[in-house]
Amino acid sequence: MAVLPIIEESTPELEAIFRDLHAHPEIGFTEVRTAGIVAETLRRYGVDEVHTGIGKTGVVGLIRGTGGGNRRIGLRADMDALPIHEETGLAYASQTPGVMHACGHDSHTTMLLGAAKHLAQTRDFDGTVVLIFQPAEEGLGGARGMLADGLLRDFPCDELYGMHNAPNGELGKVGICKGTAMAGASFFDIRFRGKGSHAAMPHQSRDPLMIGAALVGQIQTIVSRNVAPLETCVVSVTQFHAGSAYNIVPDTAELCGTIRYFEDSVCSLAETRMRALCDGFATAHEVEVELDLRNVFSPLVNDEALSDAYMAAAADIVGAENISDTIRPATGSEDFADMLREVPGAYCRVSHTGPKGLHNPGFVLDPAVLPIGASILARIAERRMPRFGAAMAQG
Repeated sequence: MAVLPIIEESTPELEAIFRDLHAHPEIGFTEVRTAGIVAETLRRYGVDEVHTGIGKTGVVGLIRGTGGGNRRIGLRADMDALPIHEETGLAYASQTPGVMHACGHDSHTTMLLGAAKHLAQTRDFDGTVVLIFQPAEEGLGGARGMLADGLLRDFPCDELYGMHNAPNGELGKVGICKGTAMAGASFFDIRFRGKGSHAAMPHQSRDPLMIGAALVGQIQTIVSRNVAPLETCVVSVTQFHAGSAYNIVPDTAELCGTIRYFEDSVCSLAETRMRALCDGFATAHEVEVELDLRNVFSPLVNDEALSDAYMAAAADIVGAENISDTIRPATGSEDFADMLREVPGAYCRVSHTGPKGLHNPGFVLDPAVLPIGASILARIAERRMPRFGAAMAQG
């Protein structure tokens, strides 16, 4: 490993920041404490400008290189936690019941702070680094919120880069998927209003529980009988809420779930079929069926040339033998995709030895990955904005 010296020397400080953020997790759009720590730390590191309140709780910092120049490279990290009760037993475990950094966004925030410290002290680049600390990545629309609040209008970028930790791996392995890398997603809520009855007289009811159960099965035909076999789509019903007693057929029921896709046309097909099924069930069973269907993630597309550049920067830190540009696409979603729809860029995964998967109450991040991720983020900015003399020296 060739972790950048300033970041390596700062590892104890970065680990302390990480542990503090982990112990005080905040759900999307409530990251007030986290944003305050980020802003204060950036100012302490000598970042030229620090802007807060972008997309409610987002933070943006600007660092200008000694070479001047007009190029602007954006580096982005997410800050929010999940509504999960932590079960790790860590000394720095969450102090907020029911909320946990089970996806490692505390590490991403820390990595970008580490990169900021190096870049602010060295300034060995020709242009401006735009540090983007984003709220509410976990399905709440934080990227779209920052964009709507003028992120790229007020802080334009030529390229954007982000990363995510990857547990269950070998420390320091870095991978990227060129092109379409992660799925888009829509979330849905389906509410049934039928007619309740005594459970001993179900003929007097319009049973929303039975109707909902039948619809769950029909929803599975959206993929199996509508989406072409060589296309990719996942439709999952993940919640079913109904009933309050053993002897009552309920009046209402609710289904919730998600659609994952890589092509907008496939998403449109799935959504159209879901609306048709809901309308058909309402007519067939003489009940009200209300569908709330909303798109929350776009597919994430990595620019192929910038993916190569990102892996070259990663190779400077972890060695060429530890990088891969053949990672397969993932059906998980990431709202950095919405930023990449506006500006070309790339998003990679940095492995560590954490034994549990993401979004697990036992998820533990290996802090040894912090200086590695921070160094890669700093290096891609330096590589994409080399000072004139350095660029000439590289040929």
